[in-house]
Amino acid sequence: MYIKKQRLLTPGPTPLLPQALHAMMGSDIHHRTEDFRKIYRAVLADLKEVMGTSNDVLALVASGTGAMEASVSNLFSPGDRVIVCSAGKFGERWAEIAKAFGLDVILLQEEYGRSVSAQRVADALKTEANVRGVFVQGSETSTGAAHDVRAMGQAVQKTDAIFIVDAITGLGTMPLDIDGWGLDVVIGGSQKSFMIPPGLAFLSISPKAWGFAETAKLPRYYFNLKKEKKNAANGESSWTPATSLLLALAEALKYVKALGMDKLVANAEMLASATRAAVTTLGLELFSPGCPSSSVTAVKAPKGMDSGVIVKEYRSRFGSVIANGQGSMKGQIFRIAHLGYFDFPDLFAVIAELEIILTANGFPVKFGSGVAAVQNAYAEVALAKEAAAV
Repeated sequence: MYIKKQRLLTPGPTPLLPQALHAMMGSDIHHRTEDFRKIYRAVLADLKEVMGTSNDVLALVASGTGAMEASVSNLFSPGDRVIVCSAGKFGERWAEIAKAFGLDVILLQEEYGRSVSAQRVADALKTEANVRGVFVQGSETSTGAAHDVRAMGQAVQKTDAIFIVDAITGLGTMPLDIDGWGLDVVIGGSQKSFMIPPGLAFLSISPKAWGFAETAKLPRYYFNLKKEKKNAANGESSWTPATSLLLALAEALKYVKALGMDKLVANAEMLASATRAAVTTLGLELFSPGCPSSSVTAVKAPKGMDSGVIVKEYRSRFGSVIANGQGSMKGQIFRIAHLGYFDFPDLFAVIAELEIILTANGFPVKFGSGVAAVQNAYAEVALAKEAAAV
């Protein structure tokens, strides 16, 4: 009650991997030396490995939005027709970036809490002429919804268009077969499943997408992917790199490789499933029940209660930081993250805290009922593993 440790429980930034944090102290290294080049080459190679792709992977000093912008400015020309799938705040961002660069946007929109179906994408590709690209979020973090990236990729593969996926929270929380599903550009960010501070974005780029770069006429300078590719071949970035973050990412990637990317995804999926079971046991309603993401669970606040009250109570009572709704959903939903350096003990505490917060604000629940749902989810997986090992 008197000592409160801050616990970061948001979908970005996420808790830091200790060994990555320690590695940042070695950042007094010059970026135009062979010592740094070895680190840079290793980071890009390890990113390719954990992302599971043979495509080129580049790193940028930016938030994930920087890589989103780079994928537009480097691969398209003014007036190009593109399809944007929008079902939340970040889908809206795709549309805003595309329009800012003068692209002709065909908007496939769904209400917050739902996802754009792959069939709608396939139909639009058939009916709309000269579509050059399709943009989507793998995981729409603002609503806790996921898109069927695999089926969308199969539809886009049959056309001359390229498929660009914001997987900033999708990487490490959902299966993504980049090469097999035809995901031409896949974007990630450092402060999500990769467990280090914000400031690095990275993206995989297919040969098909590089073909688009050869004819693209939009202006670009700092975010110049062809220039980055040329410099990366020599172990360097085009501009001054975020050295401390690259050192941290090197350690985080070692951790992910040792764990296995499939295990990182499974961890998020198990935590998300357990969270859904817990909040429904407590009488709360999921915001995206038909297409839930494993990166974050969005929960509707009880009737008559502002979700901001729950967010504030988490912090004031327990030092825990969760996320409110974004955009039009602010005050209506709260979001609990599962990506990166989270484990079941974190979730035991999160749900126990939620039970106390709800009761303190006039929505009484049976103490321990939500926690028991998480315990049962853990026991089901753990006991099954133990039985299989016998």
